[in-house]
Amino acid sequence: MTATLCTDRLLLDRYLPEDEEGFVALFQDSRVSRWMGDGPASEAANRALFRRIFTKVYAQDLFDVWAVRRDGLLVGHAEIKPSDVVQGYEIIYALAPEAWGSGLGKEVAEAIVAHGFHTLGLTEVYATVAAPNRASLTLLDRIGFEHVRDMAEDDGSTTRVLRRRPDPRGRSLPSRQA
Repeated sequence: MTATLCTDRLLLDRYLPEDEEGFVALFQDSRVSRWMGDGPASEAANRALFRRIFTKVYAQDLFDVWAVRRDGLLVGHAEIKPSDVVQGYEIIYALAPEAWGSGLGKEVAEAIVAHGFHTLGLTEVYATVAAPNRASLTLLDRIGFEHVRDMAEDDGSTTRVLRRRPDPRGRSLPSRQA
């Protein structure tokens, strides 16, 4: 069951049915969706994805998926899940453009990574990032991710595979479970 996570400014909790419009708006924003999966999808596909969170992911307890909230408002999406691409667990996060540049991305990423290490017992966590997405690459570098390899995509683009391991000095990442 997806645990609720808290940071200084954010609450990561399970989606509620009433979050559908905010979820769809987030994924329909081309500034966000250009970096997600295969890029922008139709509104119908995003609504179907939202429904699958309830009917499949939550119902079968497949992996952790969170609504990211600030002051009660939906401002993003986050996941940590097994991935065949990286042969391990991958973090995924997206924030609404209104939340960019305020350090919230770092808070989300650190919370998910800490959950992976401390709750799931992982020894490494991965992220895949489109090579031109400098903001995400910089953020992940700042929180200790290292470049592992590049993957050539079918469309000619490059995806960077990054990995984070626990701090060998034993320092913990900031995260609290509610």
